[in-house]
Amino acid sequence: MKLIEALKKVKDLDRKAEELRVMVSKHCAISSLETPQYENQGAKVISWLQAHSDVLKEILRLRIAIQRTNLATEVTVMFGDEAVTKTIAEWVHRRRDLAGKEFAMWDGVGDRNIREGFVEGPGGTQIEIKVRRFYDAETRDVRQSLYSEEPSLIDGKLEIANAVTDLIE
Repeated sequence: MKLIEALKKVKDLDRKAEELRVMVSKHCAISSLETPQYENQGAKVISWLQAHSDVLKEILRLRIAIQRTNLATEVTVMFGDEAVTKTIAEWVHRRRDLAGKEFAMWDGVGDRNIREGFVEGPGGTQIEIKVRRFYDAETRDVRQSLYSEEPSLIDGKLEIANAVTDLIE
């Protein structure tokens, strides 16, 4: 089974588990004035409970296999001329939030709206204001560009990796 198949199967099984929970909650008890909707409704409810338990066991098995695969499988992403290799698990974390945090940091590096020029000081003297930068503007621009495109680069590589990687059971 490919990684993408396992991911989709987990989604399907989760949907099936939800349907079973709804069926059990609707049919687990009736009043003495109601007629059961199913022949041997008690056995039906018990079978749904068991099916739900079985579905959750399969979800757990697949999730662990997905994690095992994500930890063992390396993927290389090209950032300009640089090839960066990490496991799928590492890329997932980069994609989920860490790349965005890197971008936010570099996006906050700037001149803080400080205006250069002259202002009138005490006694009418002219004082020159200059911006003192404690960063390299070129490095900032490169990093902003890099981290803004990183999520889409990761997405592209992970889509391919998910389609071609065999699940490690």
